[in-house]
Amino acid sequence: MKRTNDLVVGSIVLLVILTLTGATLWVKQTDIGERRSKVVARFRDVGNARVGNAVVIRGVRAGTIEAIELARGGWVHVRMNLDRSIQLPGTPVVLLNESSLFGEWQATITPRSALPHDETVQAQVAESAGGGDVLPGATLPDIARLTAVAGQIAGDVANVAGRVEVAFDERAARELRSSIRNFAALSTTLSHTVRTHAGDLDTLSRGLQSAVSSLNRTAASAEKMASRVDSSSSNGDIRKIFDDMSHAAAELRRASVQVRAMSEQLSSTQRQLDSFLTNGDSVLVKLNTGRGSLGMLLNNPSLYQNGDSLLTQLRGLVTEVRTNPKKFVSVRIF
Repeated sequence: MKRTNDLVVGSIVLLVILTLTGATLWVKQTDIGERRSKVVARFRDVGNARVGNAVVIRGVRAGTIEAIELARGGWVHVRMNLDRSIQLPGTPVVLLNESSLFGEWQATITPRSALPHDETVQAQVAESAGGGDVLPGATLPDIARLTAVAGQIAGDVANVAGRVEVAFDERAARELRSSIRNFAALSTTLSHTVRTHAGDLDTLSRGLQSAVSSLNRTAASAEKMASRVDSSSSNGDIRKIFDDMSHAAAELRRASVQVRAMSEQLSSTQRQLDSFLTNGDSVLVKLNTGRGSLGMLLNNPSLYQNGDSLLTQLRGLVTEVRTNPKKFVSVRIF
């Protein structure tokens, strides 16, 4: 009886020890029989990541974080256990990020081409790359940091809204409504103008088509002329044309010589005319200033008055001679 009790007690103790061992191994997720592969990634900072956090590949849990260790050069190495059946993506990169709103973290293994378009993340991956078998890693900002940034953005938005409220008063609203009305009137005017000048656009289009047709005809004529020139160059017509052009050039040179001589004569005549005009101007100046007899005659009013009085007296004398000639003429015969 006593042996039976000892056997039961021993069996119960052994079962408890095995259960505790299995639970411990299950909690620590110990790799029994080396059914898992080891992966190491390095980071500058791992945030709130802890040992035992999940490792996710393409949204599927593929292992756990086994250890987090400080390394040389200010790096932090994160060792991960992965199932041997899991195949890593090409150019793998490890991202540490929050998996829930309760502060739980996870390690996400993703291709480098699938990284988010964030300059900070790209810089962390580029800095941690090149470590041999160690994968490059980056830490995404947590909810607290995002909340702080969101609060800062909200404050900035509030400041901007306040400034907009200060700048956009009732007067600005009235000006904006006036601008909208002006724009509507402008749109109506443009629409009316387009409808009015639609026929002009059609006319312009037809004119352009006619011009293009004329250009095509001109090109055809030029092509015909070129063919004629090619055909005439073979029978000596081009030589005759060049001879005629040379003769015309010689005649043109002779004409230019004659024109040059005529221009020189014209220049001489112009100089003489200038001299004549200069002398005439000096004579007119003398006449206008009263110098000389003719100038005094033209500019002295007393001479005009005396001459007019003399003519009056001569008219009176002629009249008296006609009426009484015996007074002035006496004829005696001896």
